[in-house]
Amino acid sequence: MCASCHGSQGEGNVATNSPALAGQEIWYLEAQINNFRKGRRGKHGDDIYGRQMQPMAMTLANDAAVKAVATYIASFSKPPASTTIKGDAAAGKARYMLCASCHGPDGKGIKARHGPGLLVQQDWYLVRQLQNFKKGIRGSDSKDIYGQQMRPMAMTLPDEKAVADVVAYISSLAR
Repeated sequence: MCASCHGSQGEGNVATNSPALAGQEIWYLEAQINNFRKGRRGKHGDDIYGRQMQPMAMTLANDAAVKAVATYIASFSKPPASTTIKGDAAAGKARYMLCASCHGPDGKGIKARHGPGLLVQQDWYLVRQLQNFKKGIRGSDSKDIYGQQMRPMAMTLPDEKAVADVVAYISSLAR
């Protein structure tokens, strides 16, 4: 069922607003599927795409089913991501230093800090999620501890240019 939106190899699909899943770590995939299943994500009225994902995640009956799906998805190789966001990677590098404490200086993530790898994700999706955190569409549920930690970090990006610059820098790390 995931393939209809996320692609047969988890490559993501901008046309369905579905992020890449291939290349992401099992622990993060499980955490996000469970956030959707438990209503920590996808319940905000302005989260159009999250609201589409929530019922899909709820089709997984239990933790074993979530683990099986996450393990299967994690077996896919990360496809190359195309660059769609224009930003100043040099300016983004300076802003990214705050991000590095959880996502690593190389953007590969730090599990102990619950910071997922960012290099597996398309730039358009990263922009949308930073905007969602800034607007309180994501990370505002009191049970989403790590989303609540991410929200104030996104707020340090004062405008769309800063968001584009950070995402451009992250994209440069993936090359």
